[in-house]
Amino acid sequence: MLNLRKASYLLVLALLCCKKPYNPPAITSSNSYLVVEGVINSGNDSTIITISKTVNLNAVTTLNPVIGAAVIVESDQSQIYQLTDINGNGHYSAASLNLSASQKYRLSINITEGNQYLSDFVPVKSTPPIDSVGYQVQNNGVQLYVNTHDPTNNTRYYRWNYDETWMFHSKYFSDIVLDKNNNILADRTDAQAVYHCFGNDASSNIVLGSTAKLTKDVVYQNPLTKIPITSEKFENKYSILVKQYALTADEYTFYQNLKKNTEQLGSIFDAQPSQLKGNIHNVTNANEVVIGYIAATNVQSKRIFISNNVIPPDTQPIYPYDCEQDTVLFSGDVQGILINPPYVYIPTIKKFDKRGNPIGYLYSTPICVDCTLRGTTTTPLFWK
Repeated sequence: MLNLRKASYLLVLALLCCKKPYNPPAITSSNSYLVVEGVINSGNDSTIITISKTVNLNAVTTLNPVIGAAVIVESDQSQIYQLTDINGNGHYSAASLNLSASQKYRLSINITEGNQYLSDFVPVKSTPPIDSVGYQVQNNGVQLYVNTHDPTNNTRYYRWNYDETWMFHSKYFSDIVLDKNNNILADRTDAQAVYHCFGNDASSNIVLGSTAKLTKDVVYQNPLTKIPITSEKFENKYSILVKQYALTADEYTFYQNLKKNTEQLGSIFDAQPSQLKGNIHNVTNANEVVIGYIAATNVQSKRIFISNNVIPPDTQPIYPYDCEQDTVLFSGDVQGILINPPYVYIPTIKKFDKRGNPIGYLYSTPICVDCTLRGTTTTPLFWK
């Protein structure tokens, strides 16, 4: 038995030692595809188009914005609307365009390499208002959904995205701060508070809906996202802003394929990869792959708030990081632990003896004490 175990151990060791890294061509490919995101907003809101290029899976950076491009919206009756670069980060914007529904529109992009890209002319779609955004507490989570309808039965295809905002606090309260001018520890002022913060996030999943097979154009409780019931998003108050877009049938098909290619691949039973056929093309090189679909529509939005009283009282939010506190006494290495670079630890409160006299500090890692590492202390203007 011992010899068998030894042989098994040597076999496993040999297999581990013989492993060689595998870098498939898709990871190291030099191809970089243009990606165009956004819609031509036909209503009162701003039109924001994001232009970037893809990066390899093994790349260090994940953001590759295209800056310095000339971006315009054109109508089929030769009207032109200029978009301006926002802070050089690949976002191009124009104020409310208020486009005519009797015309068709497209996007023109000229980048510094001399390439021109045009989207197909598309009609202006009218997006109906959102009826309501609701939620249900079920199966250890909070399921959010959206309701809408089009009494003219003309929309049929929908897409939604959303922005989340929530109030949370750090694991431990810190009433002490480092005075960097004098290199000493001092009492934290209200302006230096780092306990309560606001976090925010944007949707990363593609949310679609269709009533093409229904008699009436009514969307009922279409799922948006499900949040675990123990999420710190419900620690105090949570808000979601939902934006709704009307799609054409071709645009709906594009986003369906994009969703399959990015979210539903993982087993042989999932949808297989398919070619993404958008409506943006390189004028001089028809063979170049461009990722994106530009449509023209107004955007409807609705915001709701959810208080933590919807969560069962025996449920506690789970802090997303492992946190512990330790003690450093005044007679110990306070300077070395709490003050010297790289400031690994942040004091939380003073440590007291049985008589109530301070004898040192409790301290923890920054992520457990300073909420501004994950959010902001500035209250959003819409918060209530």
